[in-house]
Amino acid sequence: MSGAYTRPMTAQKPFAPACERNREPILEVLRECFADRRRILEIGSGTGQHAVHFAPALPNAIWQTSDVAENLPGVQLWLDEAALENLPPPLTLDVTGAWPEQSFDAVFSANSLHIMPWSAVEQFFAGVGGVLEPGGVLAVYGPFNYGGNYTSDSNREFDGWLKQRSALSAIRDFEAVDRLAQAIGCKLDKDHTMPANNRLLVWRRL
Repeated sequence: MSGAYTRPMTAQKPFAPACERNREPILEVLRECFADRRRILEIGSGTGQHAVHFAPALPNAIWQTSDVAENLPGVQLWLDEAALENLPPPLTLDVTGAWPEQSFDAVFSANSLHIMPWSAVEQFFAGVGGVLEPGGVLAVYGPFNYGGNYTSDSNREFDGWLKQRSALSAIRDFEAVDRLAQAIGCKLDKDHTMPANNRLLVWRRL
């Protein structure tokens, strides 16, 4: 069930080195595609590091973090430290469950689709379809295959590592993901090449 989260006192602040490495290249794109956005939902906020870096660079927008319940204590610690007015408490959001009742004019997610089972990826897009306003922007960061092929040897190795952890995880095919976006009325605006063989896909809802 979605709802505001209150942090227990026992939470410990997490840290992901990858967030430090990719936050500036991602922000460079978000400054453009989110320039006029006012209510942004981040799905799968993870540690919270991206949120506290992006929110001050987009001061006219509310950056709403969200994640599954077990990740929220760490997210809240980052939000507490940042103490930014445009960073409200995180929402509990499992893409396979209940989604927020409010709407957003932008949605962002990083390094999430290859972790979820494919059925959850389908529910991710269905859920976005329920909260993203007409004219809204959807931005998704991570590795993708094209035409069923890996874009690099490192992505091939990463995909093998993912599947060792869980048979339901995998680098997703761009074409399959784009079809899900089209099914909720989103048209691909730009496909940005990012460092470390990642992409930042930006769709706009018609």
